[in-house]
Amino acid sequence: MAAAKQAIKLGPGLREIRLHLCQKSGASQGVRDFVEKHYVPLKQNNPKFPFLIRECSGIHPKLWARYGFGRETSVDLSGKSADDVYMEIAKLES
Repeated sequence: MAAAKQAIKLGPGLREIRLHLCQKSGASQGVRDFVEKHYVPLKQNNPKFPFLIRECSGIHPKLWARYGFGRETSVDLSGKSADDVYMEIAKLES
């Protein structure tokens, strides 16, 4: 995947990203793969950006984005691949 080769640069409009996932469920497999494959380059490209990973047994995987004035949005990540998760994060900036 070409987009995965260049880590996303997160802009000032976005304040925080949280990933919620289960350590064992099949629905969270893509999110776990994303963390292994894409987290380090993403963090290296955005060293001061708060990127939080929250694990909890039995939950549905979700991406949460917090913007200015406390506004938040979420995306269900159930059954998505690592690259799908990456693309969801890339879409947050647009």
